[in-house]
Amino acid sequence: MDVRFADSVLIMGSNMAECHPVSFRFVMQAKLNGAKVIHADPRFTRTSAMADLYAPLRAGTDIVFLGGLIRYVLEEQRYFKEYVSAYTNAATLVTEEFQDTEDLEGLFSGFDAERKEYDPKSWRYDAEPAGRPGNQPVRDLNDASTFSARGGRLTRPPRTDPTLQHPRCVFQILRRHYSRYTPEMVERVCGTPRATFLKVAETLCQASGPERTGVICYAVGWTQHTTGVQTIRAATILQSLLGNIGRPGGGILALRGHASIQGSTDIPTLYNLLPGYLNAPSALKNHDTLADYIETEISPTSYWYHFPKFIVSLLTAWFGAAATKENDYGFGWLPRNVGDHSHLPMFVAMSEGKIHGFMAMGQNPAVGGQNASFQRRALAKLDWLVVRDLYETETATFWIDSPEVKRGETKPEDIATEIFLLPAAATAEMDGTYTNTQRLIQWHDRAADPPGDARSDLWFTFHLGLRLKKLYAASALERDKPIRALTWDYIAPEENAEWRIKDEPSAALVLKEMNGYHTATGKPVKGFGDLRADGTTACGAWIYSGVYAPTAEEPDGHNHAANRNGDDWVALGWGFAWPANRRIMYNRAAADPRGNPWPKEARLARQFGSGAQGYVYWDPDAEGPDPANPSRLIRGRWVGLDVPDFPLTKPPTAAAKPDGLGLDFHDGASPFIMKADGKGWLFAPSGLVDGPLPAHYEPYESPVPNLVYPARSSNPAAKVYNVPGNPYAPVGSAEYPCVLSTYRLTEHHLSGSMSRWLPWLSALQPELFVELSPEHAREIGVINLETVQIVTPRAAIRAKALVTPRIRPFLIDGKVVHHVGMPWHWGYKGISKGDV
Repeated sequence: MDVRFADSVLIMGSNMAECHPVSFRFVMQAKLNGAKVIHADPRFTRTSAMADLYAPLRAGTDIVFLGGLIRYVLEEQRYFKEYVSAYTNAATLVTEEFQDTEDLEGLFSGFDAERKEYDPKSWRYDAEPAGRPGNQPVRDLNDASTFSARGGRLTRPPRTDPTLQHPRCVFQILRRHYSRYTPEMVERVCGTPRATFLKVAETLCQASGPERTGVICYAVGWTQHTTGVQTIRAATILQSLLGNIGRPGGGILALRGHASIQGSTDIPTLYNLLPGYLNAPSALKNHDTLADYIETEISPTSYWYHFPKFIVSLLTAWFGAAATKENDYGFGWLPRNVGDHSHLPMFVAMSEGKIHGFMAMGQNPAVGGQNASFQRRALAKLDWLVVRDLYETETATFWIDSPEVKRGETKPEDIATEIFLLPAAATAEMDGTYTNTQRLIQWHDRAADPPGDARSDLWFTFHLGLRLKKLYAASALERDKPIRALTWDYIAPEENAEWRIKDEPSAALVLKEMNGYHTATGKPVKGFGDLRADGTTACGAWIYSGVYAPTAEEPDGHNHAANRNGDDWVALGWGFAWPANRRIMYNRAAADPRGNPWPKEARLARQFGSGAQGYVYWDPDAEGPDPANPSRLIRGRWVGLDVPDFPLTKPPTAAAKPDGLGLDFHDGASPFIMKADGKGWLFAPSGLVDGPLPAHYEPYESPVPNLVYPARSSNPAAKVYNVPGNPYAPVGSAEYPCVLSTYRLTEHHLSGSMSRWLPWLSALQPELFVELSPEHAREIGVINLETVQIVTPRAAIRAKALVTPRIRPFLIDGKVVHHVGMPWHWGYKGISKGDV
């Protein structure tokens, strides 16, 4: 919603108009308000047609494009100087040991060629010779997956150069790093005409600063690459230089793959996290005891200083009265990660017979998985497979009708996998919440009972848990204690009175547990500020705390996710945005270092007649309770239209405390409270596994070499799965000379399991096709609408050719490189079928 107040909108890695049409309406509102819309994409799409400026670029070269923009902002001195100097780590000095890609031909210091990984020790800040914060013992940890690494961990204040002239300050490192990302290099690598690129750069610069802000929107066109994380990092650097973080109309909008993907990462479905972005215990780290885990994960000079409250409250929510101080609140019952258990290595392990069972809930890897043939063959190695879906998907029937079976490569009688297909309920047949891309949690009510034996995912999970608890109730084995101790009471009979299914669990009770409560009384906490690390509070997801906070009318808790009191701007009365119902994170940056609103924020506040002077700002005359002693009133506090993301009574002039803990370590002009230094990171001294700055590497099977760093073709830290059934093409292969990118259509959803069975959607987009340019079609003798074969090292499929000028060839370093585009919704079942 905030997008409509942007002065520029840059869309990359996304066909937002077609894939996110609801969100795109706010882009169109911004355009009506005078914003410039820019679309950089390999294809000319409906998003391009609605943009003021379209910039073609070759797939996989986004970092070069963004790096060129960063260079332009720096060298033309178009960065927001006051914002950059005060709110980012531009002035911070980095250790003398650090070496950049400019020094090491495309590598950063610390790379181990044999292990293909970085040791980030040399990326650290150059620190002042002072005592540690609070004189607390701090381990020297360099694992980028630890929480302290992601947020930063300082043992003493870093040295800085406010003039930004020191050769080892971040600002100068940034300038050197992006010095080769010239407009000419952008044209050579991306295929973007130099004049078009410069127009994009100037448009973004004109729409940023104290008077204006711009937003960047991206989707899986960025994240799918081996450099996906660093591409997003490049966008954060650009936005930080332009002063577009923490301000209305700014930020970076991640357009998710489908509804509530934000919620699924929050709670989470990621193997390496616990709810609320707490790292899952790992056998590879010092996580033996709860004390070890906290010492490893805590960041003592940021808001993560409160980490112990979050993890102990989570354990108490899960294990109830069985979670005691004496048994580490049940921490020892949590399973330990022993490696990378994400999707790709999971299927590699499955193909090797190391995984015996698999539950596919709302997922169709037999079509949607990378190298789907490999994943289908891996499913055949399982002992058992549970599929829960609306239809009988390809994952449920791979054993009898997959392409491998039809080609005679696999026989059904040779597949021993026992498959259980369980019918699932649709969203309209259950209560629950969606959490969308701006962290907004919105409640949805059940509209109808699901048919027959279909049940919600919540029902399945809850009743499976009940059966497991019953199965292990009499067990005396240590390994069964966590199941026996698990708190598992989510039935509210009164909620099911009007429905056919009487044993449906209460989504509201689950949300209440996520909000948190006082264990002695069962009363809900007001927010995560109430949480304690002594077992007196329980909380299923600290970032969601406040979503079921009590009100005067509902002292036992009110479902704030169901609030529907909107307005034309911040809309604090509509749903609940984590954390603490803040609509913009780090919104201390919406005011200048002295606490006064930036001109844009002041103008918007006047425009909406709110009575406020800005979005969030310091009011020295505002009176309110002292957070340390609520019975005492004090003057001076942060106020505004949003919930301030900063200590309420900390004045902008407050000095940092070198021996302070938590936010006491930061001064009053450090908005980024989750970072150890309170600054936005242009340079990441820790937390990333493939470098402190984004650098361009070609996609792993690129048809062209790396023109930016000729000695390094692909990301040196990328994980590569050289296993049988998963071959790769070499860089520059004459056999595979084209760039192939996949995308989605408005009429279909992901692997098609929710859309290919619907007649009207199948009629709107009836079959698989592949887009290619007229020049490419003439070159290989293809006629529009004829059936063609698309071949990769891993598979060959057939599709209709769509010859269209929406796809254009790229001139890359004097060589024509053809781009091919193809949607991926069509599996071999349903009404509308295809080869994917």
